[in-house]
Amino acid sequence: MAWVICWLACMLPLWAHAAEAAADSLAVAAVGPADADDDHLTYLVPEMKGAGWRVTEGTRQFQNSLAVSPAVGQLGNQDLFALRIAYNPNSWLGYEASLGHNAASSLHALIHTFNVILRYPVAWRVQPYGTVGYGMMTVFPGNAINADPVTKNTVTYGGGLEFYMRDDIAIRGELRAATVFGQELGQDDTVAYTYREYTLGFAFYRHLGNNDR
Repeated sequence: MAWVICWLACMLPLWAHAAEAAADSLAVAAVGPADADDDHLTYLVPEMKGAGWRVTEGTRQFQNSLAVSPAVGQLGNQDLFALRIAYNPNSWLGYEASLGHNAASSLHALIHTFNVILRYPVAWRVQPYGTVGYGMMTVFPGNAINADPVTKNTVTYGGGLEFYMRDDIAIRGELRAATVFGQELGQDDTVAYTYREYTLGFAFYRHLGNNDR
């Protein structure tokens, strides 16, 4: 897929930079007082000033954190563009709202879900997690078919990995199954269709106040 090749071409320099810092990746960066004259930049996360591509020693800190995750991938055989926003009230549990657009030539779909994220934080750059959620999928037939949009109940479940380039930025890969419930024309029984969904993107973290590991 062309988007995968382009994405890898953009990411290779960042991975090379991160690999050079692997020897001291567990060192805690010493951060001095904010000084706007050092590099003429205002940091959204002041603690990251001068931290480079290091991660803090110990398990990842998720408590009281907000994450924004743009991603691209596929739902079934069609491209998928997704945006997810998550809040983690503690170290092992997170709540995430997800919106995905499954574009196609003759029809397209919107899938919006509310998900629960379950974690077991470890002292590595790579962090695994599981996810399960419920929402709706709305299919728009487009101009080629004279039909109204159709909305169906959807259950999603799966898991993923986050690779932390530094404490507030991670590469996120995820594989889910999306099971859509509906009825076939002329039948009363409910049927279920399951689609494979996989995405690759980033996760940008911001801590909201104090947090514990």
